[in-house]
Amino acid sequence: MSDSIVEALTGPVVSTDWLARNLGRQGLKVLDGSWHMPALKRDIRAEFAASHIPGARLCDVDDVAAPNTAPLPHMVPDEETFAAKIGALGIGDGDTVVVYDSAGMATAAARVWWLFRLFGFDRVAVLDGGLPKWLAEGRPTESGDAAAVQPAVFTARKRADLIRSADQVLANIDAQADQVTDARAQPRFEGAVAEPWPGRRSGRIPGSFNLPHTDLIDADSKTLLPPDIIVQRARAAGLDLDRPVVA
Repeated sequence: MSDSIVEALTGPVVSTDWLARNLGRQGLKVLDGSWHMPALKRDIRAEFAASHIPGARLCDVDDVAAPNTAPLPHMVPDEETFAAKIGALGIGDGDTVVVYDSAGMATAAARVWWLFRLFGFDRVAVLDGGLPKWLAEGRPTESGDAAAVQPAVFTARKRADLIRSADQVLANIDAQADQVTDARAQPRFEGAVAEPWPGRRSGRIPGSFNLPHTDLIDADSKTLLPPDIIVQRARAAGLDLDRPVVA
């Protein structure tokens, strides 16, 4: 590990150049937050062992999630559970965390990022382009399981304003205080195709907007589109960016 201190984050996203420059510096922890739909039958642990960014640790969102919530997957855990799981990854209160996934700028890494924010931790960012961009640029990887780490003390303080309950979303159907936004593909939003989750109904929450997350990502580089384009597409979807958005 370098004696240099990791650079301060300047936003919720970091570039591959930033990560390459800071990799191995004190206080930086890198997490592979990959997750795939069960129907794909992909093994994130095997894929991590085959190739990952040097020094990364696997953060399985299903393992971090609240236990015993079937049939609802990866529900938000309580503070104690999240603190214990993240501390076990060797991440402490003073660290800086970068999350990536194997699909690029996808929802899996963003979910892990949001969980950190939900529990009061702001020194976290998503790697723009994720593992695909890192590999395309010929940057180093390593294989095998992550090295054993010393557990750290991580403090979780849940921010209630960053989450909505089912009851709150139901009440919002009439109140329309929040702009509920569905990030799924349009056919799923419209209920035109079957849901990939067995037994789950098709359709959408009444009054919700549709802004597929793939519309905000460059298909080739897997990086976020420029901010002005994202704003244009959000407004084209009907969103008022001066009002609260719940995704």
